[in-house]
Amino acid sequence: MEKEVKKEPEGISRRKFLESTGKVAAGTILLGGFPAIVPSSVFGKSAPSNKINVAQIGCGRIARVHDLPSTLKIADARIMAVCDLDSKRVDSTKKFIQDEYAKSTNKDNYMDVKTYSNYRDLLANKDIDAVIISTPDHWHAQLAVEAALAGKHIYCQKPTSLTIEEGRQMSDFIRKTGVVFQLGSQQRSNDPWPQFKRGCELVRNGFIGKLHTIKVGLPGDPAGGIATEMPIPANFNYDIWLGSTPYTYYTQDRAHPQNSVTARPGWLRCEQFGAGMITGWGVHHLDIAHWAMDTEYSGPLSAEATAEFPTKGFWNVHGDFEVTMKYKNDVNVVVSGKFPNGLRFEGTEGWVFVSRGDTQVSASDPSSPKVPAFEASSAAITNAVIKPNGIKLYDSPEQHRNWIESIQTKKPNISPVEVAHRSCSACLVAHAAMKLPRKLIFDPKKELFVNDHEANKLLSRPQRYPYGTSFIKA
Repeated sequence: MEKEVKKEPEGISRRKFLESTGKVAAGTILLGGFPAIVPSSVFGKSAPSNKINVAQIGCGRIARVHDLPSTLKIADARIMAVCDLDSKRVDSTKKFIQDEYAKSTNKDNYMDVKTYSNYRDLLANKDIDAVIISTPDHWHAQLAVEAALAGKHIYCQKPTSLTIEEGRQMSDFIRKTGVVFQLGSQQRSNDPWPQFKRGCELVRNGFIGKLHTIKVGLPGDPAGGIATEMPIPANFNYDIWLGSTPYTYYTQDRAHPQNSVTARPGWLRCEQFGAGMITGWGVHHLDIAHWAMDTEYSGPLSAEATAEFPTKGFWNVHGDFEVTMKYKNDVNVVVSGKFPNGLRFEGTEGWVFVSRGDTQVSASDPSSPKVPAFEASSAAITNAVIKPNGIKLYDSPEQHRNWIESIQTKKPNISPVEVAHRSCSACLVAHAAMKLPRKLIFDPKKELFVNDHEANKLLSRPQRYPYGTSFIKA
C-alpha cells in the first residue's frame, strides 16, 4: 500500500531535531556516510568513569516492578528523569525513585527526579545519557529510533516492534548511530536465571547429540474485556498514547488501569497494539531458542500454525495455538500452550529443559503449572563439563547492569539491536502463520515470504501520521 505523502511534521526530522538540541556540529561523526551521534557520556562530567544518567520512559507495570528496581541497584547508574503520558504515573514514579534513593543513601534530598509529559523534551536534555523504554509495545520502535537520533543509549523492553518492517527500520537506524542498545531479554543473564545460558551451552557443545526439535511452552490469553466507551481521564494524553495505530475511542480495558500501576494492562490483549503472548513472552523464549541454535542473526525458513481467536469479548489477541517453524539444519521449533512454559531441547542423544521455574517478572504475568528450572534426560548431561576449548556463551551478570557496563566500556552487550529484531521477527512470522491457514515459506535474509502476497501484507501496517518509524527522516 502506498503511503500518502504529507508535509514533514515539526520535531520528527532528524536534521531539525539535531539542530534544536545543538548536536549537529558538536559530538557528530560520519559513519559510512551517515551522521552518527557520539553520546554525551563519552565526554566531560558524564564520562564512562562516572555515573550514567538514566531516564525512564513509560512508568507502568514493567517499569515499576522490574526495570526501575533493577537499575536502582546499579551504583554506576543514576535515574534522574521520568516520562509518561499519564501524569498520575509520572508523579507516583518520581516519588518511588526518590524514596528508594533516600533509603539507599540515607539522604532525603539525594535526587530531585525531573518529570516530563513529552518524551521529546526529555530527549533534548543533554544531561541524560541513556533511556529505558518500558512503554506499550506499539511505541517501542519509534521511541528507540528517536532516542538514538538524540544520542541516547537505549534499554528497550520486548518486543521491539509491531511489524517486521518497523523492526528492520529500527535496527538499521540504531546500528548506524552507534549508540548502545540492549533488549530486555533478561533470560540471557545469570541473574536471575543462569539455567537458560547453561542449557544453550549444553546444546551448542553437542551434549544432547544433534539437535532436531525445540518445544517452546507458551500460553495464550483468555477472551474478555469491557468495550464500553468511557471519558478520557484528564491525566492521560490518549491521542499520543495511540501513536501510530488508528484512532479509536477510549475505554480503560484498551489502555491501562487508572487505579493500579502494577496490574496487567488491557492493551496487551488488543491486536491494535501487539500480537499477544506470541510476542509478549514469545520473544523471551525464541530469543533463547535462537541462542541455542546459533541463529541469532537469521530466522525461520517456514511456519505453519493453528490458532484460536476470540469470537466474543473485547480483547482479540490469540488464545490456544500451535506453531511449527523450521530452521536451518532441519531443526523444528514447535511453540504451543500444551507444553510447560519453558524450552525443551531434544537431540539424538538426550534432552534439556529450561524455564523460569516458579518465578516471574511480575505477579500479574500469566501463571503456569510449577515446573523445574532445569532438567535433563540424564545425570551425564546435567553434570557435563564444557572443555576449555568448548563453546562458552556470553557471560552477563544481569541485563540492566550489562547495558550500563557496555555504555562505560564500549564492549559489546549481550542483546544488541539486530539480535533483538530477529527474536521479535520470528514471533511475527509465527503470528502471520496463525492468521493464514497454510504453510508459509520465509526468506530470513530478504525478510519476505516467498511467493505469497497475502502473507507479505502482514509484514507492515499503515502508520497514523505523524506517528511511526516511517515518518522519521534520517
